[in-house]
Parts: sequence; structure tokens; C-alpha cells
Amino acid sequence: MAQATSNMPLVPDGGWSRVLCVVAHPDDLEYGTSAAVATWTARGIEVTYLLLTAGEAGMAEPPEVTRPLRVNEQHQACAEVGVSDLRILNHPDGMLEYGLALRRDIARVVRQVRPDAVVTANFDVEAYGGLNQADHRAAGLAVVDGVRDADNPWVFQELSEEGLQPWHTSALLVAGHERPSHAVVVDQASVNAAVASLNRHEAYLRHVTGHPEPDVFIPEILRDGGELSGSEHAVVVRLFDLGGLGGTET
Repeated sequence: MAQATSNMPLVPDGGWSRVLCVVAHPDDLEYGTSAAVATWTARGIEVTYLLLTAGEAGMAEPPEVTRPLRVNEQHQACAEVGVSDLRILNHPDGMLEYGLALRRDIARVVRQVRPDAVVTANFDVEAYGGLNQADHRAAGLAVVDGVRDADNPWVFQELSEEGLQPWHTSALLVAGHERPSHAVVVDQASVNAAVASLNRHEAYLRHVTGHPEPDVFIPEILRDGGELSGSEHAVVVRLFDLGGLGGTET
């Protein structure tokens, strides 16, 4: 289980109106993080999902068959947690490259959405009990830099020429981090929505040998988060204050 700081504070999301979630693949947000998303959307916060690939290399079928299937399943998963704005880029699944092109694509969407916070997934080399997948590592690092690029008028000046003005994001949240610092307390309805969102990836889950049942292990993850934060269920994250959260510790 992840190790947390003592007296873990809550994510200071009371004044947020928009959140952008950026990950590599369909289903990456459905392993617990979507419970926080359901909580935010229920409060009226607008949440946008940005997937850097369509996950087309993640199943036995060829990419031209898999891509539309996974996109459809992700739309269904989004509907379970109140997300209507799903954006999927055309970077190649399994071959996602950290670099200027990826940073620019992320910075563009940050400037379009203008979020209070950006959420991504663990991008450490070691994560989730083993070696992290290559796309996850490239995605997370590009998110860190792309969020800052979006705030710099002299980086990717072509974005300003597109009419997209610089945007400062107040916080970056990393889900699945081994050292979480903050929690989003979620209720049973959000737990149920998170389970339902993962279950929507039905075709994909059939291809994962020995995958645990979502209605068993997702509540377990969220109960673990609750124990760390003094609640029944919670999503725990590593929060980085980028300026504008009033000196929140990380």
C-alpha cells in the first residue's frame, strides 16, 4: 500500500471550476481516479479527459479494429462519471515519445480548457508493483512540462498565433503515486461510478489475463485511500502546487 504523510490534507478543490485529466490510454483513469472525477462532476466541476493515444495496440485484434472499439468503450466509461468532453490524440499506442510534439499537444489543450488543475497518472520507472509501462512514463513527463509550457508565452509561440493565450494551472495531481500527499474523499455513489466506468472497458478487460473483478478491487483501492485520509473511501494523489493554491504543501 502507498505510504502517506501523516494528517493527510484534502485536495483544496473548493474553488475549482475545471479539471483536465491527461493520460496515455483508454482505461488509465478508471483504476480509482474516476471516483474523484465522479465526485467533481457531481459538484458541477467540468472535467475534460485528454488521451494521448487510443490504446490501439492493447488487444489481440489489429489496430484498425481495436481503435474504434476502445474509443467507444472510453466514451461509455466517461458517461458513467459525468464527463462529456473526451479528446483523443493520434500519437501511437505503445510508441509514445516524450518530446516537443507531445509537449505542444498537451500545452494546446491546457490553453483550450484553462483548467484549475491537471491530473495525470504515476510515471515513475517503478510503479504499481513492477516496472511502469513506457507510454505511462512518457505521458507523465510530458504532462509536467506541457502544463508549464502552456503558461509560457515564449514557448510554442504558434499556439498564440492559433488564438490560444497562455494559461496558468494552479495544481498538478499525480494519481497512483507511491507517496501521496492529499486526498479527495468520495462517497459510495462515486465508488459505484468508478466501478461502472472500468466495467465499460469490457472488450479490453477480456484480453487481460487474470484481471481482478472491478467491483472487488476498485472499492479496495478506495478503502485504502480512506484509511490513509481518515475517511471511508478516498482517492489519494501527490499534489504539486504550481502557484495559486495558497502555499499548499506537497
